Amino acid sequence: MRRLRRVKIIATLGPASVEKTVIAGLCRAGADVFRINMSHTDHPGLAAYVRMIREIEAETGRAIGILVDLQGPKLRIGGFVEGAVHLRKGDHFVLDADPAPGDASRVQLPHPEILSALKVDDTVLIDDGKVRLHVVETSHDTARAVVDVGGRISNRKGVSLPDTEIPITSMTVKDRSDLEAALREGVDWVAISFVQRPEDVLEVKKIAGARALIMAKIEKPQAIARLDEVIDVADALMVARGDLGVEVPLEKVPGLQKRITRSARRLGKPVVVATQMLESMILAPLPTRAEVSDVATAVYEGADAVMLSAESAAGQYPIEAVATMSRIAEEVETDAVYRSIINAQRNAAPNPTAADAIAVAARDVAETLDSKAICAWTASGATALRIARERPKSPILALTPKRDTARRLALVWGVHALETQDARDVEDMVKRACVNSAREGFSEPGDRIIIVAGMPFGSPGATNMVRIAIVGDDCAES
Repeated sequence: MRRLRRVKIIATLGPASVEKTVIAGLCRAGADVFRINMSHTDHPGLAAYVRMIREIEAETGRAIGILVDLQGPKLRIGGFVEGAVHLRKGDHFVLDADPAPGDASRVQLPHPEILSALKVDDTVLIDDGKVRLHVVETSHDTARAVVDVGGRISNRKGVSLPDTEIPITSMTVKDRSDLEAALREGVDWVAISFVQRPEDVLEVKKIAGARALIMAKIEKPQAIARLDEVIDVADALMVARGDLGVEVPLEKVPGLQKRITRSARRLGKPVVVATQMLESMILAPLPTRAEVSDVATAVYEGADAVMLSAESAAGQYPIEAVATMSRIAEEVETDAVYRSIINAQRNAAPNPTAADAIAVAARDVAETLDSKAICAWTASGATALRIARERPKSPILALTPKRDTARRLALVWGVHALETQDARDVEDMVKRACVNSAREGFSEPGDRIIIVAGMPFGSPGATNMVRIAIVGDDCAES
């Protein structure tokens, strides 16, 4: 089950992939991590997904990551007397706290804290931005707006507020219940929707503790304004281009994708590019040329993972979509200009530590000697993350005594993680690194590998050693 690519693939599960045979097929086709969207999954469904994934993991012998995506707060308007209205450009329209059914002049916005937060000139988007208004007058329970882009709106359509910092947490009552259920099931990653501020991430991390790592979805302008602060507290980022493309002008999304990806890489945090990557494969067996280029761009940019949403969750060709994405990634990573683009984006770690220096040294030694693998002994996964940040040419074989660490590293660029007993001493460390690199298909007798570890063994954060070894019957150290 060794992959021939560095970038990872996340596949969302849903009605099209609810059976174990399909999930196993997705794994064989190239899925490294499975996403469970709690907007469409109840707790029994979550438990069933986790059980099947863990069974497949045991059958394949490959660590598989599980990402649970929390729904987040959903802002919606109320209902209308006739079920829908048509607004024209220039019309005045009122959002208020009155629960009475609306008409062409007003509708309820059942979120008093939002009404009180709206300011003059704030933009209000309804139904994924199909209708756009701007606020011209406010009071504590009313916002009067003028229609900039008209259209039809119906009952309970969603509301987006790109200019307004929403004075509520990104965690709803449902999210708290879903989070606890996910943690009970032992998932590896939790994604938070509609992050606005670093405090939103810290709130979830406080609940999760060491039980799961936290991914911040970047889909609001407020999060972009405080991007470095959000990255600093999150364990990973997702460029959630769907909602991001609603809240900012569409033409800004590609630039923001690059900015978010590069910022995350600079700070050594995994980054996922998501939404509509192979959208046409929901209904068609082949993607468009533009979609192929979109996936390729994310791979060239050095993203840790690319994600399929409806393509694998509800599409007619879920396994084909994963296989197609995997082929695109493999082709990009063998392209002559790929390595030059990746190398050109290298930056020194901010506030570098001795462990960061060891990671850079391992990359440089591996490239000088054309080593077949960099073997990282790691308990927490931090050593493998540091090496992955450097985007080395050699694949990274992470050897860890912790199953949770191996599963979490399934998301990380270039890392092939194995659960194994911790090394007893230096001789054992070298020998088992050689044996595992050969067994997993990274090296053959006579090949050089680089070994990175910390002394004393089993001490998290103590990465302080680089060794060169030659793979052979006795794994003689060089």
